[in-house]
Amino acid sequence: METATLNEIYPGTQSFKEILYTRTSCRGFLETPVSDNIITSVLEDAQLAPSNCNTQPWETHIVSGDKLNELSEALIKENNAGRFSPDFTFDTNEYHADHKERYFNLAETMYGAFGVAREDKEGRKAAADLNYRFFNAPHVAIPFMPSFGDNVRVGGDIGMYGQTFLLSLTAHGLAGIPQTALGFFAGTIREILNVPDEMKMLFGISFGYADPDAPGNSFKMKREPIAKTVVFHK
Repeated sequence: METATLNEIYPGTQSFKEILYTRTSCRGFLETPVSDNIITSVLEDAQLAPSNCNTQPWETHIVSGDKLNELSEALIKENNAGRFSPDFTFDTNEYHADHKERYFNLAETMYGAFGVAREDKEGRKAAADLNYRFFNAPHVAIPFMPSFGDNVRVGGDIGMYGQTFLLSLTAHGLAGIPQTALGFFAGTIREILNVPDEMKMLFGISFGYADPDAPGNSFKMKREPIAKTVVFHK
């Protein structure tokens, strides 16, 4: 008895390489909403992500429509007022060596794509505010997690869930971007979505159909060769 191939079960299935090399962080979406059945399919894929001791420590909230607009307005208001409520610390000043250089390269490339000069403070703020407009995406997925110990392992689990979610988006012809910027307002997001305080937030993923004409989609950052990031032991 022959075993059916994945492409026979799911016609049009891309190879892993195709999905991996196609995926990119999208910074400009069309307003077209994603159908509920496609979102459900992506969530079912993400549910297959590995986790420590199979704890599956994610509770994902999908925000769309009027609720997404309400959330966006609240985030912009809190950001303008400087009222941050993160669950986890983050400071780009702690980057050093190659990590700092990569961060600067991304910032220079991104602001350049938006046509914003380094000295243009208002332009840079407007570009940064796109984070809180979800880059015009019609949906955002926010995986909340329980707090276990120092949260390192559960944070790793959430990261693996997020990567699986992102790859599934690509496989479905969609685009997404993981945004730790949203984590600066975890308290605000919890309040609006009525999420218990014990559930923590690290990032959100805005998603939808990519806008090919958006300035934020005119570039793709390169990756280092593995010779620079991998050490082999024999």
